[in-house]
Amino acid sequence: MRKFWVAGGLGVGLVLCFLALLVVGVYAAAAGLAGGAGRAVGLAKGAVPAAYQPLVQKWGNLCPAINPALLAAQLYQESGWNPRAQSPAAAQGIAQFIPGTWQTHGIDGNGDGRRDVWDPADAIPSAASYDCELAKYVKDVPGDPAHNMLAAYNAGAYRVIRAGGVPAISETQNYVRIITTLAKSFEAPVGRVAPSRQAASAIYFAQEQLGKPYLWGGNGKPEQNGRFDCSGLTKAAYHSVGIELPRVANDQWNAGPHPKRDELLPGDLVFFAHNLNDPRSIHHVGIYVGGGYMINAPYTGAVIRFDKIDKPDYIGATRVTADGAKALPSANAA
Repeated sequence: MRKFWVAGGLGVGLVLCFLALLVVGVYAAAAGLAGGAGRAVGLAKGAVPAAYQPLVQKWGNLCPAINPALLAAQLYQESGWNPRAQSPAAAQGIAQFIPGTWQTHGIDGNGDGRRDVWDPADAIPSAASYDCELAKYVKDVPGDPAHNMLAAYNAGAYRVIRAGGVPAISETQNYVRIITTLAKSFEAPVGRVAPSRQAASAIYFAQEQLGKPYLWGGNGKPEQNGRFDCSGLTKAAYHSVGIELPRVANDQWNAGPHPKRDELLPGDLVFFAHNLNDPRSIHHVGIYVGGGYMINAPYTGAVIRFDKIDKPDYIGATRVTADGAKALPSANAA
C-alpha cells in the first residue's frame, strides 16, 4: 500500500503532508535566509565537465579581472563545452576564436610546441590569456574590472576607454549581463544561496500533474493529453511562473546557482547524471519538495509522482532564477 502511495502521489494524507511542508519549507526557510547569500568563489562541484575542470580552475586565476567561474561562463556561452564547435562566422573550437584573433592571441597552453584552436588544452588557456590582455588595456577605466574586460571583449577596448566604462551599446551591455549571470551557475557558494520567490507556484503546478502517465518528449500539450517527461514537467512548472527554461534537462542545470544538499529548498531542480563529474551527462531532473523528496516524471510506464532524491546518480541541484534562465545560450538564440 505504501508503495502505491508513493508511486501515485494521490493519497490524501501524503499530499497534505507535502503541502504543509511546502508552506513551512519555502516561506519559513526563505525568511531565515533572506540575507544569507554569500559571495561565491571557485567552481561548484560538477559544474564544469571533468575533462576541462583543471584547465578552467588553473587558467581562470590568471589575472585579477577573471576567475574560474567567469571563464567557465564564457566557454559555456561560446560553445556549450563542444571542442569541435564551428559557427557560421568561422569561429572555432571550445572558445570560438575566429582565425585572425587566434593567429594573434592563441597560445601553446599545454607546451607541446604547437597552437591548436581545436585543442581545449590550448584554447582554454588562450581564452584566459586574451581576457587578461583586454583587462590590461582597460585597467585604468573606472568601474568593475571584470565588466570592463567583458565589454572590451565584445565591443573593443577603445570603446570602453572612450565611454569610461561599459559603453551604452545594448549588445555589449547584454553580453556583460549574460556572462556575469551565467558565472553564478558555475560558482561554489561560500554562504547560502538566496531562496527563490517563484518556488511555491512552480511546485503547485507540478502537484497538479501528479498521477499523469509519463510520456517521452511530453510537453503537456492537449494532443499529448497533458502528459510530460521529466524536463518537460520542470519546464512547464517554471513557465507557469514566467520563467522560460530550456527543453533538455542538462541545459536546465545552468539556470541558476547550485545549493548544497543540506541547503535544498522546495522548488530547487534536482539532477541525476551518468557521470557525477560531468553535468553534460545529466539524464533526469525533478522538482524538490522537501523532506528528501521530489516530484518527477520518472520513465515510460510510470506516473508523475513523489520519489526520493538520495540516489547514487544524484549530481546536484539548481536554484532557478529568472536572470539565470534568460542568460542561457538557448534563451539568447531564441
